Amino acid sequence: MREWLKLLVTLEFWEECFDSFQILGPLAPILLAAVESLIPALPLVAIVTLNVAAHGAVFGFVYSWAGTCAGCTVVFIFFRKVVRRLFFRLEKKSDRVRRAREWVNRFDPAALFLIVIMPFTPSAFVNFAFGVSDFDGRKYLRTIYAAKAVMIALLALFGQSLVESFEQPLFIVLAVVLLFVLWLISRKVRKKHDL
Repeated sequence: MREWLKLLVTLEFWEECFDSFQILGPLAPILLAAVESLIPALPLVAIVTLNVAAHGAVFGFVYSWAGTCAGCTVVFIFFRKVVRRLFFRLEKKSDRVRRAREWVNRFDPAALFLIVIMPFTPSAFVNFAFGVSDFDGRKYLRTIYAAKAVMIALLALFGQSLVESFEQPLFIVLAVVLLFVLWLISRKVRKKHDL
């Protein structure tokens, strides 16, 4: 176990990971970002950082944004078309479920944008909540795409700073400060909207 941990902190290990990741082309980073929409435990910050390190800032951004938007779209449509019908049955039996659905229906696109732009908001939860609600589907997807573009751009900046920090340690300080500020804003927004 110690040998594995020692391996994780070596620069050579990460360079080999990045090289093997680049060989796979755009499909791997897009699928990796898409899977984050299904599994909330996957850290989007790490995925975007890996994509930026392997493919550069521009392509890392494009692949990450395309993947996360594709994942959100598929999950949202699944919840809207399949799970929503089952959810209506639960709503008739549970007052809590009805209130939760009404709470989501009251959201406006600006509030949704603010919630989604935060990298610590779980995409799977947002897709589920809005998928089973009456929120306009096209408006939801447009808002998600715009918010994800801004969020991924910020994360790509973080990832680029992290990559450059190997040469200039000042960039790692900038990246950590940026991530901490995003976390504070995310916490405030989630508290305001009872998430």
